[in-house]
Amino acid sequence: MKYHVIFDGKCNLCTNFAQLLKQFDRERIFDYIPMQDETTLGKFGVTPTDCEAGMLLIDAQSPERRWQGSEAAEEITRLLPMGDLFINAYRAIPGMKWIGDRSYEQIRDNRYQWFGERNEVCDCI
Repeated sequence: MKYHVIFDGKCNLCTNFAQLLKQFDRERIFDYIPMQDETTLGKFGVTPTDCEAGMLLIDAQSPERRWQGSEAAEEITRLLPMGDLFINAYRAIPGMKWIGDRSYEQIRDNRYQWFGERNEVCDCI
């Protein structure tokens, strides 16, 4: 694996996103770590407080390289086949980045109310 995707393993949306990403990840460049796995996150210096700002993407070869929130979503998309084209187009549209960032924040802050919370951390990835 080349990148670690840290996602909320109790969030239905987040877990479904990780499962979908795994299907698109033909080159298997990602592995998946639930935010609730504090032992593994501790190895990367990630705290529960850090996780409050949203999902993280960590470069396995250079763990100091990391993206969080909407930046992580954009970088994940960019790393997928032809993802560069989509991200470049998205960023070229005036105001779209701002809208994407605000949308991510709203979804992050309301994910359990809008999409539901699992009783247990998903072990289905």
